[in-house]
Amino acid sequence: MIILAIDTCLFACSVAVVDGDAVLARRVEPMSRGHQERLAPLVQEAMAEAGIGFDKLERIGVTVGPGSFTGLRVGLAFAKGLAAALSIPAIGVGSLEALAEPEPGSVLAVLDAKRGQVYLQAFADGGAVSAPDALPIEIAAARLAEFAPDTLIGTGAELLAQMAPGVRVVLADATDPVAVARLAAARAPVPPRPLYLRAPDAKLPGGKTLEP
Repeated sequence: MIILAIDTCLFACSVAVVDGDAVLARRVEPMSRGHQERLAPLVQEAMAEAGIGFDKLERIGVTVGPGSFTGLRVGLAFAKGLAAALSIPAIGVGSLEALAEPEPGSVLAVLDAKRGQVYLQAFADGGAVSAPDALPIEIAAARLAEFAPDTLIGTGAELLAQMAPGVRVVLADATDPVAVARLAAARAPVPPRPLYLRAPDAKLPGGKTLEP
């Protein structure tokens, strides 16, 4: 199965083209903003490197969050639009599960959500053992003690590392798009939806909160 994988949720614009176990192209460009301008050209470059036409794609995998509200919307809109144009499925993949996917054993994927919070999800032997959640750091520390992972991975790993001496820490600020492709290949083709674990920070005039 030939899959185009996209991640714009975190601190990179990432694309991979994968055919089964073969990685035909992989591009990761670190950035905190500008995903919208860079994504389409990066996809074109990856497809050219892979040496295949868009008509050969069988599905598109895209990260759906948690992460940057703007970034995840950019990736989702692009993936859904391209999938519709090609009449193939777009598959949503959580950014926390994509971070954890390459890691063996028990893993706690943690993203710094700012405002004294983290996004986190626990995994063991490649499967999720908790739902993704947004928690204050002190409550996340209790989850850490309860789960006792082998590995902490993500932008929030350092926030919890001092509470778990001896745990392996991987300071990843973006997912591997190849992991996104592998996860997308393994699941049913359900239309992707954004994964919001808290309301956006942006406000409408009068102080009203934007609805996701």
